[in-house]
Amino acid sequence: MRYYSIIIPVYNRPDEVDDLLYSLTLQTYTNFEVLIIEDGSTVPCETVVQRYEKKLKIRYFVIPNGGPSGARNYGARISEGEYLLILDSDCILPETYLEAVERSLNETEADAFGGPDCAHPSFNAIQKAISYAMTSFFTTGGIRGGKKKLDQFYPRSFNMGIRRDVFIKLDGFDTSMRYGEDIDFSTRIIQGGYTTRLFPEAYVYHKRRTRLIQFFRQVEHSGEARIALTQKYPSTLKIVHCLPAVFVIGVIGLCLLGILCPWLYLLLLLYVLLLFIDATYQYKGNIWIGMLSVAAAFTQLFGYGTGFIRAWWKWKLKK
Repeated sequence: MRYYSIIIPVYNRPDEVDDLLYSLTLQTYTNFEVLIIEDGSTVPCETVVQRYEKKLKIRYFVIPNGGPSGARNYGARISEGEYLLILDSDCILPETYLEAVERSLNETEADAFGGPDCAHPSFNAIQKAISYAMTSFFTTGGIRGGKKKLDQFYPRSFNMGIRRDVFIKLDGFDTSMRYGEDIDFSTRIIQGGYTTRLFPEAYVYHKRRTRLIQFFRQVEHSGEARIALTQKYPSTLKIVHCLPAVFVIGVIGLCLLGILCPWLYLLLLLYVLLLFIDATYQYKGNIWIGMLSVAAAFTQLFGYGTGFIRAWWKWKLKK
């Protein structure tokens, strides 16, 4: 049985940490430790952690605020596990999460790995809609953690596993990067000759944002980060990364051309209907979530696309 160290960076999220820790007490596989790294929070979660000291092997540390990358690196250095499991504090684990990780590693060895995310039944409507936008095949979400990948799998920091010795050898996350640090790390893992795997059964419930404007800003930063990563690793830019930018330009073009040729609006309407029908079906006929999912999908595509375009403009044209 492998011994795992679960590393959770936290910044002003005591309620979310409570939900995550409770889900860890329900795990069917119990050979693990938990490291909570409080990243200079003004609203600490120490009292929450204390409630779980008799239920989990848990350690709590407070460090000066420096961002999640530094907190993850700190946790890795003091961890004791053979494998590190890095989670975001706004995740909840199904009871079989660690069991799925252990089983998957027994079936297919991997130096680093990750799993998909989905919405928990308890999430509110907007959280479910945002989850749809981030995971649906009809947005860019389909490449992030489904059973079929369009390219090599890059583990993300909300649900990432890695051998501790590999983490230490690669010096962990780049603390100078504000966004895209997990893709940067995954790229270095792959370029270092290590294997990465997608474990579909090792999924998490990811709460994400609760407002579309917050979601827009999050994905906008992701679009900007993609250009920063392209400057650092030119060969990593794929056609799929450009699709949101193409979508933004295409939608604006359709709207302008539609003034002269109104039938062009039907193309946009067909896409809206596709999203609505698919999301409504996935959420068992909930029309309200279907409508919100359309809004969330457009928010995701426009946020990422405009961030990508703006960063590309600064890079290529403004130098």
